[in-house]
Amino acid sequence: MLALLDSAAVVGIDAHPVEVQVYVSTGLAVFIIVGLPDAAVRESAKRVEAAIKTSNFDFGATFKITVNLAPADVRKAGPAFDLPIALGILAATEQISPDALDTFLVVGELSLDGAVRPVTGVVSMAMAARELGKRLLVPRGNLPEASVVEGLDVYPVSTLYEATQVVSDPPLPERTPPDLEALSRPSFEVDLAEVRGQEMAKRALEVATAGGHNVLMIGPPGSGKTMLARRLPSIMPPLSLPESLDCTRVYSVAGMLPSGQGLVSARPFRSPHHSVSTAGMVGGGVFPRPGEISLAHHGVLFLDEFPEFTRDCLEALRQPLEDGVITISRAQGTVTFPARLMLVAAMNPCPCGFYGDRVKPCTCSTGAVRSYLRRVSGPLLDRIDIHLEVQRPKTEEVLGREGTTGDSSPAIRERVTRARQVQAERFAPQKSGIYCNAQMRPRLLRQHCALSPECEALMRQALGALGLSVRAHDRILRLARTIADLAGQPHIAPDHLAEAIQYRSLDRKGWV
Repeated sequence: MLALLDSAAVVGIDAHPVEVQVYVSTGLAVFIIVGLPDAAVRESAKRVEAAIKTSNFDFGATFKITVNLAPADVRKAGPAFDLPIALGILAATEQISPDALDTFLVVGELSLDGAVRPVTGVVSMAMAARELGKRLLVPRGNLPEASVVEGLDVYPVSTLYEATQVVSDPPLPERTPPDLEALSRPSFEVDLAEVRGQEMAKRALEVATAGGHNVLMIGPPGSGKTMLARRLPSIMPPLSLPESLDCTRVYSVAGMLPSGQGLVSARPFRSPHHSVSTAGMVGGGVFPRPGEISLAHHGVLFLDEFPEFTRDCLEALRQPLEDGVITISRAQGTVTFPARLMLVAAMNPCPCGFYGDRVKPCTCSTGAVRSYLRRVSGPLLDRIDIHLEVQRPKTEEVLGREGTTGDSSPAIRERVTRARQVQAERFAPQKSGIYCNAQMRPRLLRQHCALSPECEALMRQALGALGLSVRAHDRILRLARTIADLAGQPHIAPDHLAEAIQYRSLDRKGWV
C-alpha cells in the first residue's frame, strides 16, 4: 500500500517542500530510501525500524519498504525525515489512517526507543508549512522556534506513539509565545562609558553604528581596541522583529539556537580567531552551513589581529561587505546566505605593534611597516568606511583624573536609534530593502547626499590631496550623511564632510 505525507528539506536557510512517498509490500525484507538522500537519511532506516518496534507497533519480518523523497533533484540531508518516514510506514500498513496525515507537514528525528529528538532549521520549515497551508508536527524541543511563525498551527510531540495519537485525533495546537519585549529592552553587562579616554574612537563608533559603517581600528597593544569593539553591541539599536526572524533562521539552520529560545533577541557579536579556515568564515561543507559571516548577520563581525587572517579569508569578505550576501558554490549547487553585517577590525600598526606609540619606540623598518599594512588589500580597505587610529590612553585618563568617561551606552544607543529611524523613513519610499546609509547605491547617493558649493570645494580639495578612489569618495559621502543624521540636519554641512574625511586616516597618511 502507498502512503503520502509532507515534510521539508533545508537548502541554505530556505526550506523546500518534500513529499515522502512510502510503499509497503510483502516479500523479501528490504528497506530502500531513494530521492538523493545523504548518509544520515539512509541511516534512518535502522532508527525507524527500531523506533516502530519499541513503540509496540508492527514491523513485519516480510515488509518490503520503498521510500521516495520527492523531488529527487533536491538533496536531502540530516535526520529530520525519520518521523515522517515512520508515520508513512504506519499509514501504509494501516496501523494509522492514511488520511490522517493529509493536513500535516512532519519533521523530527527518532531515537531507537521511539523518542522524538529536535532537528535544525525548524523556523524555515515552519514558514514552508504556513505557505503550504499545513499544520506542523515537530519535536517538542523545537516548539519555541516553531512558535515564532504567526498563523501556523503547531503540534509538538515527544514520542512516535504520541505522534500517532496527534495525527489521528488532533488536539488544540500549542504555542510558546516569543518574548517580544526582550527585543525592545536588551541588557548588556558592559558599557562604553567604562572605556577611559578614547573620545574620538567612541565618537567614530557612534557614527559607524548609526549608519551601519565598517570600521578598522589601528593602534598599539593595550590601547583599548578590543575593549571598544566588545562594547559596540551595547550602542546598537534593538533588533526589529523581521531582523530577529532573519537571525533566528540562520542560527536555527546552524544548530546554534539555544535550547528553549524561540527568537534571537540581541544583535549577534562574532569574534572568530585569526586561525579560522575560509570555510569556517564564509560557510561550507558538502551541504553548506552558515559561517561566521552569516552568523554575524544584522550584528557585528569583529576580526582582531586583522592582518593575521589568511588572504583567502580576508578576500572572501569583499562580496558580503558590498552585497550583504555570501554565495557558496558547490558541485551539488549554489547556496546564498544573508550577510548584512558591520565589520569591525583591529590591528597593530606594525609587526612589533608600537609604530607611532607615545611610550614604546618601534623597532620595525619603514619597509616592514608598509609590508605589514599591505597584508590587507586595497580593495578590501576601500570597503571599510572608517579608518581609525587608536592611541594609548594617557596616564591621567586611565586614573580618571583627566577628561571624562563620556556618555553611557544607553544614551548613545538612543541617539543611534533616532538616526536609524531617520534613515528608515528616508529609504522607505524606494522599497529597496535598504535600511541604513552604508547601503546606499550611487543613485541614492546623488539623491540624498547632494553637496553645497562649499562642500564641493572641500571634497575636490580632499580628492586631489589624498588621491581617493571612487569607492572611497562615495564612502565619505555616506559617512557625512550619517553625521548629519546624528546632528538632526537635513543637509550635509562642511563640518559634517570634514569629520567624514578625518575618518579616512589611511588615505590621509598615504598608507594605501
